[in-house]
Amino acid sequence: MVKLVEVLQHPDEIVPILQMLHKTYRAKRSYKDPGLAFCYGMLQRVSRSFSVVIQQLPDELRHPICVFYLILRALDTVEDDMNLPNEVKIPLLRTFHEHLFDRSWKLKCGYGPYVDLMENYPLVTDVFLTLSPGAQEVIRDSTRRMGNGMADFIGKDEVHSVAEYDLYCHYVAGLVGSAVAKIFVDSGLEKENLVAEVDLANNMGQFLQKTNVIRDYLEDINEEPAPRMFWPREIWGKYAQELADFKDPANEKAAVQCLNHMVTDALRHCEIGLNVIPLLQNIGILRSCLIPEVMGLRTLTLCYNNPQVFRGVVKMRRGETAKLFMSIYDKRSFYQTYLRLANELEAKCKGEASGDPMVATTLKHVHGIQKSCKAALSSKELLAKSGSALTDDPAIRLLLLVGVVAYFAYAFNLGDVRGEHGVRALGSILDLSQKGLAVASVALLLLVLLARSRLPLLTSASSKQ
Repeated sequence: MVKLVEVLQHPDEIVPILQMLHKTYRAKRSYKDPGLAFCYGMLQRVSRSFSVVIQQLPDELRHPICVFYLILRALDTVEDDMNLPNEVKIPLLRTFHEHLFDRSWKLKCGYGPYVDLMENYPLVTDVFLTLSPGAQEVIRDSTRRMGNGMADFIGKDEVHSVAEYDLYCHYVAGLVGSAVAKIFVDSGLEKENLVAEVDLANNMGQFLQKTNVIRDYLEDINEEPAPRMFWPREIWGKYAQELADFKDPANEKAAVQCLNHMVTDALRHCEIGLNVIPLLQNIGILRSCLIPEVMGLRTLTLCYNNPQVFRGVVKMRRGETAKLFMSIYDKRSFYQTYLRLANELEAKCKGEASGDPMVATTLKHVHGIQKSCKAALSSKELLAKSGSALTDDPAIRLLLLVGVVAYFAYAFNLGDVRGEHGVRALGSILDLSQKGLAVASVALLLLVLLARSRLPLLTSASSKQ
């Protein structure tokens, strides 16, 4: 549950939190089919945020993307289980795709909810087998290529070059972007040019993967029985003798410089990946792609020049996450939010990180992002869609909420006010009407807010951006 103190400190996040809670509740659908019930229940357990993101998709795409996600999480569970010896793990990764059609296959590995995922994997298989042959083949091929790519890196003590780092991120995330684009196109909801521009989807995936690699430094290096790190020596070797040296507070300056170098490297994918946005047509698909990209850039902005990455967890407040999530409803809102985040990163570069060795290159990428966003916002297509900006402002919705709550409080104390002035006639009737009106007003406002949160979903299957 969202911490009350955080909510009180950031009242502008109250409405987005309520909307997000509503979306989370709606995501907990009750499926009679055991396979679907397990898949969507497991999705909630392993990634609440993606569980909500997937609800943005048109109905015909939710099952394929949900199953694809769980298959890849299962594959990732095999890769991440450091208790599996390499002589067992490598063959498992290379042949994982061969088990997709086997209703009896399961495995004991992982931790937490992933243990349940692997032990009940036949339920995932059951749903996979209900997908169209085209979707099955896309998922099978992507799983095969990803598993082989993961296996190639298992025996390596470290990632040496940036090129190797790029290749790994391509295997574990870039391939996913390309495969998902193919599923979108095969559904008939997106055009063929989305698949033709395969490098754009690849870069979007690499950007998100590198964001995770950067953010998870401390968790990954403290992994037992042995760490699994993907920070390339070509970068960190400029700042330390050993990658673990960055955990020592005495090395904070070098650690932060290396961190900023890693963020700068990730930003180059962000620039390229932005070019995929104009190709997206379906509003539901659009939102499902835009929201993770916004979360990724915000996470990088928080990590940049932040020594906390080497001490603990760096992440957004839940209220901030909800606010960002609810602010992205079309291309215009995406570019506005992305530009604001790029401006925040630019301010950090020119302020607290102005002396960083990589700051000139960082700013080059940031300026590229800003230029792309400004160009998109000034395009005829988006200028024509600018009329709804005010009504979708969370601050306006919060103001409405505060106003109605204030009236609600006033109405419930109206009888006391009349009593102080000696007015008693028809008091009970007036009280009842005023209180009824107050309750109705609050209920109406909540319905409007929830309807606003549902609108992209209601139009996702038919509207075109």
